[in-house]
Amino acid sequence: MTVETSAPQTSARTAGPLDVERLVQELTLEEKASLTSGLDFWNTQSIARPGAEVPAVMVTDGPHGLRKQDGSADHLGLSDSVPATCFPTAAALGSTWNVDLLHRVGQALGRETRANDVAVLLGPGVNIKRSPLCGRNFEYFSEDPVISGDLGAALIQGVQSQGVGTSLKHFAANNQETDRMRVSADVDERTLREIYLTAFERAVKKASPWTVMCSYNKINGTYASQDHWLLTEVLRDEWGYDGVVVSDWGAVSDRVPALAAGLDLEMPSTGGRTDAEVVAAVRAGKLDEAVLDQAVRRHLSLLNRALPALAEPASFDAAEHHALAREAAAEGAVLLRNGPVDGRPVLPLDRTAPLAVIGEFARAPRYQGAGSSQVNPTRLDDALTEIRAITGTDIPFAAGFGTDETSATDVAALRAEAVDLARSAGTVVLFLGLPASHESEGFDRDHMDLPAAQVELLEAVAEVCDRVVVVLANGSAVTVAAWQDRAAAILEGWLGGQAGGGAIADLLFGVRNPSGRLAETVPVRLEDNASYGNFPGELGHVRYGEGVLVGYRYYDAKRMDVAFPFGHGLSYTTFGYEDLTVTVSGEGPTASLTVDVTVTNTGAVAGAEVVQVYVGDPQAAVERPERELKAFGKVSLAPGGTRTLTFELDARDLSYWHPVLRRWVVEGGEFVVSVGASSRDLRGSVSVDVVGEDVTPPLTPWSTLGEALAHPVAGEIIRASMAQVGGSGAMPLDDGMMAMAAGMPLRVIASFDGMLFDEAQLDQLVAAANVR
Repeated sequence: MTVETSAPQTSARTAGPLDVERLVQELTLEEKASLTSGLDFWNTQSIARPGAEVPAVMVTDGPHGLRKQDGSADHLGLSDSVPATCFPTAAALGSTWNVDLLHRVGQALGRETRANDVAVLLGPGVNIKRSPLCGRNFEYFSEDPVISGDLGAALIQGVQSQGVGTSLKHFAANNQETDRMRVSADVDERTLREIYLTAFERAVKKASPWTVMCSYNKINGTYASQDHWLLTEVLRDEWGYDGVVVSDWGAVSDRVPALAAGLDLEMPSTGGRTDAEVVAAVRAGKLDEAVLDQAVRRHLSLLNRALPALAEPASFDAAEHHALAREAAAEGAVLLRNGPVDGRPVLPLDRTAPLAVIGEFARAPRYQGAGSSQVNPTRLDDALTEIRAITGTDIPFAAGFGTDETSATDVAALRAEAVDLARSAGTVVLFLGLPASHESEGFDRDHMDLPAAQVELLEAVAEVCDRVVVVLANGSAVTVAAWQDRAAAILEGWLGGQAGGGAIADLLFGVRNPSGRLAETVPVRLEDNASYGNFPGELGHVRYGEGVLVGYRYYDAKRMDVAFPFGHGLSYTTFGYEDLTVTVSGEGPTASLTVDVTVTNTGAVAGAEVVQVYVGDPQAAVERPERELKAFGKVSLAPGGTRTLTFELDARDLSYWHPVLRRWVVEGGEFVVSVGASSRDLRGSVSVDVVGEDVTPPLTPWSTLGEALAHPVAGEIIRASMAQVGGSGAMPLDDGMMAMAAGMPLRVIASFDGMLFDEAQLDQLVAAANVR
């Protein structure tokens, strides 16, 4: 089916590009202020004055499918929207680890956006999965910024290749739904830079999204919409971003300081109230009109990017997009477990063997999350129908549980029916997962567990059948440790979009070979997560006390048992790694590594392997994770096929953010480069020495004696002074006193009479040490 629409033919859309500088000069103050806010819920403002016409354009959700509302508008997915392909959610797309696939999905999203006369698609979201409880985790890719940033960039490039824009969101440190519109994310700069900003930075630099959406929350006490450091100093001055910064819907606390901070467009409309505030601030001299002019320039430049595509008729092939959605859902599903039964892995299934399907999600699929990303699908496949189509038989089915509030009597009856069916089945495929009411935009989960009735169903079914395959439907990790041994196989399907049912059937029967890998760790229990005790905060603040040890960085540093590690995923074939080499070039800020590794499909069927490259810095002066993902690649190989992959790592991949120097630094010494199939399944490691840069912090009167002794200049001066102490009659410093004094600031030592130096000598010492 081809869906075709024609863009409205207005004079503004066919008259060529807008003359940005002329309009900035000719528009009135009121007109300029109006352009920096919305006309209504989804449209920007227009100006109809002859000679100064500016058209309105439409922007709309969402990250994994278009949500264009033709009638009443809302931000929570309550009102109907036009039919559009519901692709797998980001939780599933993240598990593909496939940038090429994400680019193709982006192209399809761009075609549908353009065909529906929408200028900007509001996505993708690249926020980090700090806690598995975040209700919006289904909209985000990973707990790791490299995957999040690179997959986000690929999606952006795909969408924008079709002449429509994207909105990279939610900038920044928006990692929970609890109190999301007020809470202050209290996080140190190093953690912000290395974990929570890196995904945005990679996507901005690689893909140049037309817009960036600021988040609701505060960061260290300042609303993101009013954070000049975030929106201007980091985003624009450091990263070179030249697009529009738009607010999340209702995220602007005070329009005037937000505009001064770098926010270009407030959404949705406030009915002219905040436009008037901007006009009043300019006239009162509280806001420089040049700041408003710059925001208007960016808005008009956005229109010039969008108008050419909107002026042309566009269409998309719904059947083709559905097939792509099925491919993406299959690539994102992760085979967590595939144990042997009767001497062979239970999967893939034999199409002719006795089989039963149990679980309401098999016929009433849970395929997307709730809230602003909710899509009205062009069609919807369920796994039960697709399994029956592949086998060519009327596979027996029992619901096993209900997806809503079900009475105890009904629960018992449904379970009994399922157990009776399982007794006569050779294999049971059991569909479990989280009901829609358990995870959504707007609130966080209270726990990580599946509903108790579902776990009890699994226990009962496993008592009468030893070939149980569990298929999961959930937007974020769930605990499995308590029941995973009761399942012969576990297939994590996430929220797989409108074609997820067919994708699951393809994987179960070997039509496709599983190739998804976990982009988030599955812990043994919630209490093991690094944010536990600091999530979701209290009294308006959430403390990011775990620092950079987020996700696998924490579990690996603590040598903690996990249910399934970051990067894990099984296949119906096997892969071997060999000939790992690492070549070092340059030094300091120009250092780089070339990593080569050969991968071979050592099994009997074609498959795809995700090769993961990790870097560790065991000699750093600051605490660093044991290993961090720095590159990855997905390679498809026929049986016996071999390919050598090459990864180029630059100085940034070796760097950390120095909290004192406040810049990225390469500290010289040993680095350990590992490649493998997960953060715990490393197939080879090489240690290399890298010549670093000078990371000596400036000496100040508040530096400690220990820091001063380690300083290349001050240390020699102080040791020379200490050598003279014994003969001068001053108090000598024995080993015990030195151990205590090492932690004392120099200024305190100088204040003691008869010590190593007085305050004047300290000033001379500091001056000499800081001469470079």
